[in-house]
Amino acid sequence: MDRLRTEPLFTAALIAGASYFANYWLEAGGTAAVVWKGAGVGLLALWARNKAVNGDGRMIGAVLALGALGDVLLELQGMAAGGLAFLAGHFLASYLYLRNKRVPAAQWIAPPVAMGVALLAWWVFKGGYQVELLAFYVFGLSLMTASAMLSRLGTLVAAGALLFFVSDWLIFLREGRMIAPQIAQLLVWPTYFIGQALIAWGAVHALRGEKAAA
Repeated sequence: MDRLRTEPLFTAALIAGASYFANYWLEAGGTAAVVWKGAGVGLLALWARNKAVNGDGRMIGAVLALGALGDVLLELQGMAAGGLAFLAGHFLASYLYLRNKRVPAAQWIAPPVAMGVALLAWWVFKGGYQVELLAFYVFGLSLMTASAMLSRLGTLVAAGALLFFVSDWLIFLREGRMIAPQIAQLLVWPTYFIGQALIAWGAVHALRGEKAAA
């Protein structure tokens, strides 16, 4: 908590993101709700960019910015446009994590794992609407998650990526009518935003720590 007091922008991001959960009950709409939704991860992106000490630091800021763009586009343009922004972020994050790999052969481990999960998604949702596009998105999501777990950026980044993965799967299961919409609605935003916050905090401080130790 003491450390958060010295990070007002990060704290503002947490307040914005956590408070948006109230919109589950408020059901606010319009421009204000779109800005509210995008503010949490948008502020995380700004904080990460301001804290960047090298190109990798700026890259995590860009990853988060694409996430904020995805949040906004989901509301304004729908799943396809929002998903495209998130997918771009997943591929950029995968590149960043594998640039900072902990396991020597990480670049060869992550893609087959991602392909396996994508095939699982295709099998689970086969016959559904645009299942091929869903499987391609799941490939990017899974590549990001596997790469984070193989990265040397730390446990917080890996945990955040896994929460992001869970959040998206809750959406898939809701759209496939495999879980109750109320359960998904309650869990999607908290798992997503906490995941993004953990990725931001973990990656920024791992990179800054390495710079200071160099």
